[in-house]
Amino acid sequence: MWFVPCELCWYQRIFMFPLVFILAVGLATSDMRVFVYAVPIVVGGWSVALYHNLLYLGFIPPALQPCGQGPSCAEVNLNLFDFISIPLLSLLAFTAIAALLFVKKGALK
Repeated sequence: MWFVPCELCWYQRIFMFPLVFILAVGLATSDMRVFVYAVPIVVGGWSVALYHNLLYLGFIPPALQPCGQGPSCAEVNLNLFDFISIPLLSLLAFTAIAALLFVKKGALK
């Protein structure tokens, strides 16, 4: 998959990559404060992913597209099963991480 990521894809990656380290350290050390560290990053990434999906699906006009030079944020590059796009995969990943964090927090009480 030799796609050049758009600007919104880069922002989603910026939010996703630190979660790998934060969640790994939290898991390795059994640090229960991982919720406090990870949730703001997840919310930020989820927000960018939601905006990207709305732009991708045409709910937000292209005039409000933040992408400058490079690939368009609304361009269809990959559609698995005719409805799963790269922005949707990102939104689902952030949603799953948020759900697991809240389930873990609820299990600790």
